[in-house]
Amino acid sequence: MTERENLDGVLILGAGLAGLSAALACAPRKAIVLSASPLMQGCSSAWAQGGMAVALGEDDDPALHAADTVAAGAGLVDPAMAELLTREGPAAVRRLAELGAPFDRTPDGGFLQSLEAAHSRARVARVKGDRAGHEIMRAVTAAALAHAHIEVRAETRVRALLKDAEGRVRGVLAEHGGRLVELVAPATILATGGLGGLYAVTTNPAAVRGEGLALAALAGAKIADPEFVQFHPTAIDVDLDPAPLATEALRGEGAVLVDAEGKPFMKAHHPLGDLAPRDVVARGIHQQLAEHRGAFLDARQSIGEQFPEEFPTVFAACMAGGIDPRLQPIPVAPAVHYHMGGVVTDAQGRTSLEGLFAAGECASTGVHGANRLASNSLLEAAVFGTRAGKAASDSLDPGTEPLPARPAPDLPDSALQNLRQAMSRDAGVVRDAEGLTRLIAFIADLERRHGQALPLVTARLVADQALARQESRGAHYRSDFPKADAVARRTVLTYDADAARRRAEELAA
Repeated sequence: MTERENLDGVLILGAGLAGLSAALACAPRKAIVLSASPLMQGCSSAWAQGGMAVALGEDDDPALHAADTVAAGAGLVDPAMAELLTREGPAAVRRLAELGAPFDRTPDGGFLQSLEAAHSRARVARVKGDRAGHEIMRAVTAAALAHAHIEVRAETRVRALLKDAEGRVRGVLAEHGGRLVELVAPATILATGGLGGLYAVTTNPAAVRGEGLALAALAGAKIADPEFVQFHPTAIDVDLDPAPLATEALRGEGAVLVDAEGKPFMKAHHPLGDLAPRDVVARGIHQQLAEHRGAFLDARQSIGEQFPEEFPTVFAACMAGGIDPRLQPIPVAPAVHYHMGGVVTDAQGRTSLEGLFAAGECASTGVHGANRLASNSLLEAAVFGTRAGKAASDSLDPGTEPLPARPAPDLPDSALQNLRQAMSRDAGVVRDAEGLTRLIAFIADLERRHGQALPLVTARLVADQALARQESRGAHYRSDFPKADAVARRTVLTYDADAARRRAEELAA
């Protein structure tokens, strides 16, 4: 018989920036944080390089930041949510600084800010050049561990959401040390991150496989825009898994994308050249590589000898891969970096299921649209993580009995690796009906052999909706439908496993 533990507090799945921001905001209510990995490991927040986009300069304001966010999102950003995010951004950065995040400062004590692609102002607050995520997470983790109202349970994996007879989420079925336990709580917050680990080439930790999104989908929550997967244009191409990242701030400082002969190529794709939106740059590099012309990031003139001090993380990754960026251009390739889709939430993180909240990359607040604006992700995690924590802490225990839940089956590693290759091949930077149909059939075959494993649920959501969206918009590019529809529309759905299986069979026939 499965053990049960009744929790008098908010249950939070995930210990990245969104999850720990939520936990801190729960005070004085108790928060129980579940993490599948040790703290500071297995979360994309700690790997973020560029920083946090926020309007702090005298020539900037939140309205300009919101306008840039809406423009980058290719017609699918909710303007009201973008306005909320950018308005609350300055306070979020200052709050993190008060917790000890050592943001780079100007001589007069202000925040030093960098320019990144598709921003109309230099507004990215950095930490030690390219160590924003690590240093912010170090400060937030220390703060969380110091607060008595927060309990962290590491190496605990969630296998299913618990629901009562009325459909209310009542907690989770979790696994720790090979033992299953029902954790029953008044409110549950998903802060499980993205899905980069479903792809063969990604800048995310391998453990980030969209499992939180799958848990919510299987429980019947509304899901939005799963087809929109952002590819960072400049992963360092040295055959490492995950792929090290060459932050966009390098191009903001003047680094140039060139071909194997040293010729710049991005002006042919967009008037902004190297600082074009990420989807445009990713496709430009993808085309260079497909045509065997090579793609390199040349920072020799713009950064040169200052590389070890200005961008220590990128410098170390390059040197580990046998590249000295002071003397050589850096070979680059697009890699999965961020998922714009997720569990639909309101401004307080509430999902369509009572008792379930979501924040961070696994949520869909409407602020990213079809293409996330650079360095808005850490900002979203901090702002909406805090909002979700405050809202969830007000939840009352309904006292209802959770229904029994079956744990999602595991996907063997060999099958996962095959899935990753198929996702990169057929749901990558450039997509078409032939490849997506092949991918859906492949996922269906894995489901027949291994059941509804969480990575397969998320992969199917991406593939099905990428096939259904017969246009190109933002990060979703269909070579067989290269133009955008006249009217922008979001995808909003509830997952139907039987319908998805029937559709896969029809496509295979």
